[in-house]
Amino acid sequence: MSCDPRTVADEQNEVRIPAGIAVLQGMLEVPAEATAVILFAHGSGSGRFSPRNQYVARRLRQAGLGTLLIDLLTQAEERIDERTNGLRFDIAFLAGRLGAAVDWLGAQQRTRDMPVGLFGASTGAGAALVAASRKPTRVKAAVSRGGRPDMAAESLQATACPTLLIVGGNDGVVIDLNRRALAQLHCEKELIVVPGAGHLFEEPGALEMVADLAVDWFTSHLCTLEGKLS
Repeated sequence: MSCDPRTVADEQNEVRIPAGIAVLQGMLEVPAEATAVILFAHGSGSGRFSPRNQYVARRLRQAGLGTLLIDLLTQAEERIDERTNGLRFDIAFLAGRLGAAVDWLGAQQRTRDMPVGLFGASTGAGAALVAASRKPTRVKAAVSRGGRPDMAAESLQATACPTLLIVGGNDGVVIDLNRRALAQLHCEKELIVVPGAGHLFEEPGALEMVADLAVDWFTSHLCTLEGKLS
């Protein structure tokens, strides 16, 4: 079954995801004919209400993919992080939260047989690639938007899923970091630089191009995998 766009209403649910002693808040939206689901890993200081990630999520759902946007930190942890900036840069910790969300998707009747893609932004991209290296039988594709895949460190070489890195053409330092990360990846991989775009892709047409690239990457790598998870 392909991930063709659907006109039917999405199945929308506010969800609570256990992650150790914490409970994470999220929004799961699954088109009726979806065969794959994309989990979003937000950047530092962001969450499930990120307007940029919400836009990309809408475009993915229009292409027939489910989406799960979550807050990687609880409200109490966010208050601590506002003072210390510690948790938002703790890649191993955030990857653990993403791993819990991947496991949760695998336990839900609606999504348990669906391959999972990870969409990471900023520091969330590093956490996404660590999570992908830890969950190779569940995570089958990854996309980074203006990300810091270099923060995945040694996990880059263990990442097996096809990985797309998207960087703004005006984001010079991050371009260099992505090129270095690309060299360490041994999976199917690609780096695309969006001309004239900055770190947040706020320029006219920039975020639309990110969404187009993400849709193409996820549909081409996930939509023939339903029922083939090992």
